[in-house]
Formats: sequence, structure tokens, C-alpha cells
Amino acid sequence: MYDHVGLKVRDLDASVHFYQAALEPLGLVLCSRDQGCAGFGPPGAPALWLYRDAGAAAGTHVAFCAKARAAVDRFHAAGLAAGARDHGAPGLRADYAPGYYAAFLLDPDGHNVEAVCMA
Repeated sequence: MYDHVGLKVRDLDASVHFYQAALEPLGLVLCSRDQGCAGFGPPGAPALWLYRDAGAAAGTHVAFCAKARAAVDRFHAAGLAAGARDHGAPGLRADYAPGYYAAFLLDPDGHNVEAVCMA
């Protein structure tokens, strides 16, 4: 539905570290990087862009598709190991939709990052 999403981050290095760890279980990689920004997505197709901005404000919610519940679990564990804060452990959220299995993390800037599997 979207072509790309951009998030402003205060510490680009810390954010790249978090997103590399958390997105790897979902098959997403660092595609592009320079001193001011970094792009993540499927190999060769960045769709999530991080932009260095010292005055960045948190509050954005981004949800990534996972192919299996185990990938949601690995996303959550890898994100926590990379320094994210837990914002919802992996599990069913039947109040969202039947079979909605998700986990939530707060990235280094406080953005709410989700992985969801609808299987």
C-alpha cells in the first residue's frame, strides 16, 4: 500500500543497530546507508528510511509483516537484545482479529515497532 516510510531518529547508529537486529528475522536488510540516513527492506528495495534529526519526536507506529509466528518471536528477542524496550510480548491479539499474532517494541527513539503474522 505504501512505497516507503521515513522515520526521524536522534542517533542513527543506535537505530541502525536496532533495526538490523529486529528486521533480520523478517527477511529485511540494510540496503543503503550514509551519514544522514539508512534504508531497510528486502534486498535492493529499501522501504523504511531512517533520517538523522537531533530534534526527532517519537510516536510513530510501524508494523511489519512476518511469514510465521516464529519470526515474530525472533523479531522480539532480537530487538530486545539490541536494546529496544518491550511494548508487548509475542502473542495472540484476538481482539484485533482472529489469528493476529504480534509483538511490539519501542525503538531507541520511542517509535512503536510491531511484527505481525496473520496466519
